[in-house]
Amino acid sequence: MEFIVGYPKGSPLVSDYLANKDQVADFFGRSFLSVGDFQSKAMEVDGRFGRAERELAAQAVLVPPGADEARLEAFVEKGGYMVTTGQQPGLLGGPLYNIYKAFTAARLAAELEERLEKPVIPLFWVSSEDHDWDEAGHTEIIGVDNKIHRIELENIYSETDPPIHRIQIGSAAQDQIDEFVQLLPDTEFSSHYIKLILGSFGPEKTLADGFHLLLQELLGRFGIFFTDAAHPSVKAHSGRMLLEELARSEELEAILKRTGEGLSLAGYELQVPLLEGGVNLFLEGSAGRERLYREGDGFRLRTSGEHVTLRDVKERQAEDPLILSPNVLLRPVVESGVFPTLSYVGGPGEIAYFAQLGEYFQAHGLEMPVVYPRCGVTLVEKKIRKILDKFKLRMEFLQKPFHEVASEVAREGMPNEVEEAIEGLRGSVATCTEEIGQAVSSIDPTLNAAAAQVRSQTLSALDELERKTLQALKRENQIGLNQLEKARLHLYPNGKPAERIQNPFYFLTRYGGAFLEELYDSLEVSL
Repeated sequence: MEFIVGYPKGSPLVSDYLANKDQVADFFGRSFLSVGDFQSKAMEVDGRFGRAERELAAQAVLVPPGADEARLEAFVEKGGYMVTTGQQPGLLGGPLYNIYKAFTAARLAAELEERLEKPVIPLFWVSSEDHDWDEAGHTEIIGVDNKIHRIELENIYSETDPPIHRIQIGSAAQDQIDEFVQLLPDTEFSSHYIKLILGSFGPEKTLADGFHLLLQELLGRFGIFFTDAAHPSVKAHSGRMLLEELARSEELEAILKRTGEGLSLAGYELQVPLLEGGVNLFLEGSAGRERLYREGDGFRLRTSGEHVTLRDVKERQAEDPLILSPNVLLRPVVESGVFPTLSYVGGPGEIAYFAQLGEYFQAHGLEMPVVYPRCGVTLVEKKIRKILDKFKLRMEFLQKPFHEVASEVAREGMPNEVEEAIEGLRGSVATCTEEIGQAVSSIDPTLNAAAAQVRSQTLSALDELERKTLQALKRENQIGLNQLEKARLHLYPNGKPAERIQNPFYFLTRYGGAFLEELYDSLEVSL
């Protein structure tokens, strides 16, 4: 199998950041290509984290099977740091890029540990407070029938939006889990992974529980540690910061707006729109996890419309720390407040929204971590490589809609003499009808329109002949087109890069744990 490694494509802002262009430097503060910038960030972290603060951070870390717990002790004793990344829980582990994120963080942490001569821990933050069930409650996989299948759990809370860590999978989901298992091939590796799947996603588990169990089992041996947005220690250490955000919401909104205006003036679009009066916090109310908005002397919950005061929120948070949680812009700030974060590993969307946060971090007494782009990996199995080589195609060609792929391939297969004859006739028709039009218009100017009609009808007939010729070529080469469609399915399912769609168990059940080792070894980080 080939592992083609690069950076995923993103917006112009992301492209400029990856290219280390000067016009984005002010928005990010530090460059992911500069060792000196990582060193200066380490000094800033040391100014906020002593031994006691690192001990508190370690309390919020989950040690997965296969990881070395002594690494955490060394992290505290020697004044270590963390490289963080994360994602909201996804059914059955979600798409491949979750693993790519974790492995990029691990490789970067190892590189920084060598450069800084201090322990650097890779930490995966599971955003279990998220409430986007439509995004979290499904996965997609190419089955043994060589078709893409979407496995989706029913949203039993369709009228409300509770955070994912509150929702048990329940026995009703067993059919979907079984369907997923039946799509996996029967290999020497299958039974191990099927046992892991069934043990992780039992009816009593939440989606967040299952996500943790799967990824920890898969990634622990690579030295990757975990935490959770709803971890009691995370909530205990960040509670004061959340209340401060609420009390200063108008001031902090103005800061974010100012940065947003700067990005707009520089020609970039905002990844996260700023809503007038919106607080960067969610409070669990009668409609689930609801965004807070300033209203009068207090705040309004967006969906239910309930009005609460700052005192109300403080009292509710005191009773249940989980009830108050950060939004996508505040979450990285909370993370850097709880953990001594040197760098955050993010995909294109995350890189784009970090550009909005520099001054916002400073308003909280912090400096933004160095934003490092996650690696993107295109996995090309031998059977797919044979198809690409047969047709002499670049992979990116297959990202087009398949009818366009088929037409272009058929056109490439059209005999030269046919193509030259059709193009020659087109040219002749255009020339001759123009000459005829000029000649007859001297007799009667209205005849020019008739000549133009002859031209249009003739060219239309030629187009129809060409279309039928291409259809005939497609029929003749149907086996080859079926192969191309198969290659497209594996590389660009639903027209998107496979890393954003394909579940990793497709590869794990075919190639076993060695797949992860080869994947890990294929990634490189550069400073």
